Amino acid sequence: MVNTKVTLSGLTLDNPVIPASGTFGFGYEFADIYDINILGSISCKGTTKDPRFGNPTPRIAECSVGMINSVGLQNPGVDKVISEELPKLAKVYKKPIIANVSGFSIDDYAYTCEKMDAQEQVGILEVNVSCPNVHNGGMSFGTTPESAAAVTKAVKAVTKKPVYIKLSPNVTDIVSIAKACEEAGADGISLINTLLGMRIDLRTRKPVIANKMGGFSGPAIFPVAVRMVYQVYEAVNIPIIGMGGVATARDVIEMMLAGATAVQVGAANLVDPCACPNIIKDLPAVMEQYGIENLTDIIGGSH
Repeated sequence: MVNTKVTLSGLTLDNPVIPASGTFGFGYEFADIYDINILGSISCKGTTKDPRFGNPTPRIAECSVGMINSVGLQNPGVDKVISEELPKLAKVYKKPIIANVSGFSIDDYAYTCEKMDAQEQVGILEVNVSCPNVHNGGMSFGTTPESAAAVTKAVKAVTKKPVYIKLSPNVTDIVSIAKACEEAGADGISLINTLLGMRIDLRTRKPVIANKMGGFSGPAIFPVAVRMVYQVYEAVNIPIIGMGGVATARDVIEMMLAGATAVQVGAANLVDPCACPNIIKDLPAVMEQYGIENLTDIIGGSH
């Protein structure tokens, strides 16, 4: 019998499969389709200090090997997430969750993380530093080691639970940013977020989404994600949650060999709502096929 359990910063997961933030709502929406308690954990929809309507439509476009989205962090704000969304999820999901937090200033991040940290069902805070810094000309917090470290320090100062920094791949040196987050106190790293992409409609000769550019995700970015997880694993001594184009149990194994302790599934959920349970069901057979008894034994196994 194979063992699919993994541990993230003291939190034991029955398996490493986690729906990625932004592709699974607040989780309870899927409870009518299958028993979501089979999931390792759930990374909930990105939450900000204040409510956000998001970007103008159209804001999602399909591509032949993925999708582009510019939803714009639509969410009801942290107070409503705590008072309405998390209680709904608690009725149908009995495991600790990952609270994904976004912000547009360091104070935003600290405020929202402190509130989410106090919620009993939150096991890990996942801090998305791919957001534009409104006080620095719109440059993403995750594009320099200094700004990513500043967010990490501010969040760690007001929280007790493990903090994982979710990094943007739209940089030239992912390793220096990951190392800066570790030095600033991060308990783990999540990577990668979406790549910046764009499509143009041949008939209108205009970009297909209103925001012109958006986050490119899906199977096409998997090799980039594996490469970045591999590089960061060699540079840091904290756990990595790997994501980016994961769609099969074999992808999970490959991502873990690169260095991930757990794996998030994103765009695949939008193609097939049962993507995660299918991966979880297939995982034991794939482990047996490759002679893997314990998943924890293969973390970073390609190094």
